Amino acid sequence: MKFSIVTPSYQQGQFIERTLQSVASQTAPGVEVEHVVFDGGSTDNTVEILKHFSPAVRWESKKDNGQTDAVNQGIRATDGDIIGWLNSDDIYYPDAIARVAAYFKVNPEVDVVYGMADHIDLDDQAFESYPSEPWDFGRLQETCFICQPALFFRRGVVEQYGLLDDSLNYCMDYELWLRFGKAGVRFGYLEEKLAGSRLYADNKTLGARVKVHKEINDMFKKLLGKVPDRWLFNYAHAVVEAKLNRNAAPKRFVLELGLRALFSALYWNRSISPSMRKEIKRWIFNHE
Repeated sequence: MKFSIVTPSYQQGQFIERTLQSVASQTAPGVEVEHVVFDGGSTDNTVEILKHFSPAVRWESKKDNGQTDAVNQGIRATDGDIIGWLNSDDIYYPDAIARVAAYFKVNPEVDVVYGMADHIDLDDQAFESYPSEPWDFGRLQETCFICQPALFFRRGVVEQYGLLDDSLNYCMDYELWLRFGKAGVRFGYLEEKLAGSRLYADNKTLGARVKVHKEINDMFKKLLGKVPDRWLFNYAHAVVEAKLNRNAAPKRFVLELGLRALFSALYWNRSISPSMRKEIKRWIFNHE
């Protein structure tokens, strides 16, 4: 069994050596691991680290079209049976690949395996567990319970159902899991911690909440034809929280939140669900 680990990178010299080391330390009997890094032309110390890292990894550093493009390039450039995608600020925990390889061997009918993970800080210290859950496609449409660096898939699924959607900048991983689930791809949940996903104020998704949630809603509309109420509410929260302090003006906050949710439902779904009407009425009643 051969694992291909793909790392997209840009300006992450602060972290990338730890990412590389977390892959290099993975060992498993009968398992080969290749690691490729596709860097978008970093101007920090990333390239120097890549040049001198031992054991050597295969890498390129040149302008690309962003993270999604880099991951797709990496998948195309490798040939492993199993693919993992590890961002240049995330890490694998010891024996993660050995545990995933064992799961695939025991469960040959499974095409995608994901495990548990932590959110880690700048110093690699775990400060909370990622909220992972057992596989349920309906539930996945309500919340992304899969932590991207803790997921691995057989090459055959991207050969059959396609690579990441390169029109997406934030939710490309979530869209891929949903696309696989919609197609009936078999997922397995490994209840062991496999990875640390770094969460800090400057990372891409934390810094652009409204854009992230708009892209998620656009993605749902395109992929499934409808946006779940949960994500409409999430978008409304992001928009209203960007301009209003909930504690300073609680009644106005709730009113604007309800109006934004209703507007969002009409914009994306062309209708307002009974459950959304009921929820908004409850909010207003509780704040009268």
